[in-house]
Amino acid sequence: MVRELLRMGHPLLLQHAEPVTAFGTPELAELLQDMRDTMADEEGAGLAAPQIGVSLQVVIFGSANNPRYPDAPAVPFTVLINPELTPLGDEEQAGWEGCLSVPGMRGVVPRWQRLHYAGFDAQGVRFERTVEGFHARVVQHEVDHLLGVLYPQRIRDMRQFGFTDMLFPDWQSAGR
Repeated sequence: MVRELLRMGHPLLLQHAEPVTAFGTPELAELLQDMRDTMADEEGAGLAAPQIGVSLQVVIFGSANNPRYPDAPAVPFTVLINPELTPLGDEEQAGWEGCLSVPGMRGVVPRWQRLHYAGFDAQGVRFERTVEGFHARVVQHEVDHLLGVLYPQRIRDMRQFGFTDMLFPDWQSAGR
């Protein structure tokens, strides 16, 4: 079921999410399906449970041929629960980001270029990956939601933040 998205300003988006303690439950499966439906409906590259009003450490992400990120490489669909991120090196990369909870806006955000992440799938099986570039950016953006951080809080130069249709007037999905 497509759920309503909380928008910047809602207090739940500023809270630390609680860890998941029960895996493989019908409730977790329903949450994940609702997240997937909502992300697809909004053409998102990722979604965190707090964005739909559930304060649990659950994120999903994945992107291929996404109109919101037309030049981005594919990222495999992933369920990541109780995530742990470890930057690999000091190299950062600045890049444009948007967020379903901050509709119609974009900003340049610095993120770690390479990182290692670990966590659990829906059944409680631990997994880990080492990623870079857009994949690393998406993971960091979504995990920030679990820490009560929205991407505008990470922008270093507010001249690189604004409404998408003003920043990119020729972009087809300017309203997103």
